[in-house]
Amino acid sequence: MDNKSNYKYLLSDLSNLKGVGIKTKNLLVKKKINNIFDLLWKLPKSYTDRSLTSKVKDLHIGENQTITVIPKKFFFPRIRNLPNRVLCSDETGEIDCVFFNSYEGYIKKILPIGKEVTISGKIGFFRNKYQLTNPKYVSEDSSLIRQKHNSYSLTEGISEKIYNKIINQIIENLPILEEWHSKNVLNKFNNISWNASIKELHKPENIGKYKEKFYQRLAYDEIFSTFLVNSEIRKKIKKIKKKSKIFNIQDQEKIIQNLNFLLTNDQRKCLDEINKDLYSSTKMFRLLQGDVGSGKTIVSLLSAHNTINSGCQVAFMAPTEILAKQHFDFAKKIFPKNFKIEFISGKSNYKNKNDVLKRLLSNEIDIIFGTHAIFQKKIVFKNLGLIIIDEQHKFGVNQRKKLSDKGGDNCDVLLMTATPIPRTLTMTIYGDMDLSIIREKPRSRKPIKTYSKLESKIDEVINFIKKQIKLENQIFWVCPLIDESKKLDHASAIKKYEFLKKIFPNRVSLIHGKTSSEDKEAILDNFLKKKFDILVSTTIIEVGIDFPNANVIIIENANKFGLSQLHQLRGRVGRGKKDSTCIMLFKSNLSENAKKRINILKNSNDGFEISEEDMKIRGFGDVLGFKQSGIKNFKLADPIHNSDLFLLAEKEIKRIEKNNEDISKFKPLIKLYDRADIINDIA
Repeated sequence: MDNKSNYKYLLSDLSNLKGVGIKTKNLLVKKKINNIFDLLWKLPKSYTDRSLTSKVKDLHIGENQTITVIPKKFFFPRIRNLPNRVLCSDETGEIDCVFFNSYEGYIKKILPIGKEVTISGKIGFFRNKYQLTNPKYVSEDSSLIRQKHNSYSLTEGISEKIYNKIINQIIENLPILEEWHSKNVLNKFNNISWNASIKELHKPENIGKYKEKFYQRLAYDEIFSTFLVNSEIRKKIKKIKKKSKIFNIQDQEKIIQNLNFLLTNDQRKCLDEINKDLYSSTKMFRLLQGDVGSGKTIVSLLSAHNTINSGCQVAFMAPTEILAKQHFDFAKKIFPKNFKIEFISGKSNYKNKNDVLKRLLSNEIDIIFGTHAIFQKKIVFKNLGLIIIDEQHKFGVNQRKKLSDKGGDNCDVLLMTATPIPRTLTMTIYGDMDLSIIREKPRSRKPIKTYSKLESKIDEVINFIKKQIKLENQIFWVCPLIDESKKLDHASAIKKYEFLKKIFPNRVSLIHGKTSSEDKEAILDNFLKKKFDILVSTTIIEVGIDFPNANVIIIENANKFGLSQLHQLRGRVGRGKKDSTCIMLFKSNLSENAKKRINILKNSNDGFEISEEDMKIRGFGDVLGFKQSGIKNFKLADPIHNSDLFLLAEKEIKRIEKNNEDISKFKPLIKLYDRADIINDIA
């Protein structure tokens, strides 16, 4: 079998395996096991050692034990519902093998009278005699039983014995793949091959051995394959030749001088990086990453201004209409009066929408703000030069690639995210893009005072809110769930709304995941216009809008949130000139990790530092809950425990890029790790 056939076997249908019929295949597919390769990553959680045999007289009730006995007599009662029984013995005593719902023929076949048989199972005791009920491990060949048998997190309907048979079948037939790594990389893992690593991974004695070379090698394969794909996407985008954007930098400086705040050094640095891309003859595909309140919007708008001055149009997309409208209003405030600025929303009437479409096509609009609707097929630009997308941290690699293609060759792409993440994750999630980071906060941005309070002291919190309302301040009150749950001890947004409404009549409103988009926009708009003082919400307010007058946020059950999410929520306040406060409410029975999270947040306002700590606390295998970010769902690799492997992969990718190496030898690696659809034209 050649290398191509080998990896095709691994990606082949489960029905190619012996013992896997339609029923078993469907059960596995429910567990997201779609091919043979997928099965390799369903690792054993523990194992049962059936290798040691005992004599009947030495058996221990309630334990899994292995015995070699001789069946002596069958007892097949004719009364319904009574179990079948086989009396077995060795030289030290007797034991009954008891069967419920098993046919006589099957029992006679596996326990033939007078033949020596090895049996393994949990030992019971009934009527002064040992017994084994429905033994799954029975064979005349003791070597098949006397092994360490892996235990898996099983799909309902598939027994451990069948699962082990399927896995063992794959391991026995595991193809030998041609090595894709360089000698230098292989030396780091004691030259162990992919095939040998997989076999080691499934040995019972290797469960949980994350530091071993076989495990490290396989984790590295995952990381490297992702980085390789990202590298190819970067190279493809860099090959796209575009018309350089020519603009006068002095016009940009005039806008900066008229602002009522100073740009930070980081904002200046990021703006220079973006401008360099705009000037370049290669397409920009860049992420602007910054903590909440770090000032990404002004950087993106100055980039838009320069693009318009070069004679091109700009599309600025935000996740909500109210946020898009805020950006639109800010642009109108700072841009020259001759700039043609437009806003389009789902509420725009048919006539207005048609008018906007015509003016976009005839180049009568310089920049348009809106939600994702501005990228609908029917919306066509005359000369689109820059796409800006705010808060699209939920875009995955595939979506970003399509977005880059949609803009056309002459269109640069700038994405923004307010989700600070550790470098190992940034390399993974956004490795297909160039990166600009704003770490420095504007001088005007005051640190948010963060406190923790026991739920039992809610009266103190209510008194604090009363004082804040008298000072004409506004309050966010965040709850984890919409409705009360009997299973989860979380606060209910609806219940809290009813509670607060009685204390503050006509001053409270409510939004949650079930609120319609139209109602949500109206409620947020009314809050912005100070028509009420307290907004009770679920976590849907986590990202996005500036409410300059909201300077208090209460977070219920704060221990139920991750650190990064708490920081994002906290970032909804502190946008104005007044001091801001975050109060985290919690119950008395906090776990040690929950206490750590709350203390870290109380002591830091730096989102990047907080995200690093968050990942350390969450521990092995939990990639920060960033699956919504489009991150590859690694089976083995972990950003904290394998940070050295991430750096090794980055170094190797840079070497390959520098030497312009042919990557066709990596095709099996990319195919196996499910990323080939993005760069499917690899030789």
